[in-house]
Amino acid sequence: MLAPRKLSLDQAVELLRAAGEPTRLRLLNLLVGADLTVSDLIDILGQSQPRLSRHLRLLVEAGLAERHQEGAWAYFRAADAGAAAALAGQLLATVEEGDAQIVADRQRLAAVRERRARLAADYFAANAAEWDALRSLHADDSKVEAAMLKLAGGRRIEAMLDLGVGTGRILELFAPMYQRGVGIDTSREMLAIARANLERGGVRHAQVRQGDLFRLPGPAHQYDLVTLHQVLHFLDDPAGAIRAAANQLAPGGRLLVADFAPHAMEELRQRHRHLRPGFAREQVKEWMVAAGLDFVEAVDIAPGGGIGSGNGARLTVTLWLGADPRLQIAGAA
Repeated sequence: MLAPRKLSLDQAVELLRAAGEPTRLRLLNLLVGADLTVSDLIDILGQSQPRLSRHLRLLVEAGLAERHQEGAWAYFRAADAGAAAALAGQLLATVEEGDAQIVADRQRLAAVRERRARLAADYFAANAAEWDALRSLHADDSKVEAAMLKLAGGRRIEAMLDLGVGTGRILELFAPMYQRGVGIDTSREMLAIARANLERGGVRHAQVRQGDLFRLPGPAHQYDLVTLHQVLHFLDDPAGAIRAAANQLAPGGRLLVADFAPHAMEELRQRHRHLRPGFAREQVKEWMVAAGLDFVEAVDIAPGGGIGSGNGARLTVTLWLGADPRLQIAGAA
């Protein structure tokens, strides 16, 4: 991992000025590993919206916090990379964990998280029958997840991107392997579920954002692992999604795709809004190669029978692994 860029004396002073105010330091402490709205922060800190908005603006302008828009809502989070984030981390590490104000803030933060979890659970429960019906049709999730971990390999991942994050399960699955995780989804309801699941699982080094995988925010070529789990069959342009995902890979990074093998279950189009009836091994391989990746391998996980066995009555899940051919020089192990 590369060390964060050093700050000039003036830059360090500006950052310390931005953080060196009681409310802003409390905000930074709350925003480490948490996505919070102004409304959430009003509930926690008990201060007015204009006052908190001003403090948040100063933190964002200093590079100590980030702002992400989701429809009418804006979420804030402490910066998790770069020299500003490193300085903030050192500063917060000096604050006494048992400080009465810090303890009270975290207690109120826990209440906000509990409220979110209840809302997410209500949405999930309302759609549970449909989810369970679909899961019963395909290969066992535990076998698919074990195969994904095996394909990805055991090496440490500095940054991971999960496109179509859904419930956040893939970010949770790979959490022990990466230092920073990002999940993208178009659905605010699913993002709420993902946030609640990641918080419940103690995954504080991952964040989720609303976005379109064909128009991803931020710089390209920064992720060591990109995943597309059960996403392609919902898309009009799955080949374009492979290209967009490949464009996010750092040199030597890997793209891991999980989706259905070809099937004839028309009900998935009618009831579950699937646009594609699965994908042949060669098709996704060709898309990866056309996107400039080296194709590594594909693995089938059949329902009930394990890897490679056939079962025409239910859905086989196929995993595809591609790799960016550029050599990773800086920061390589």
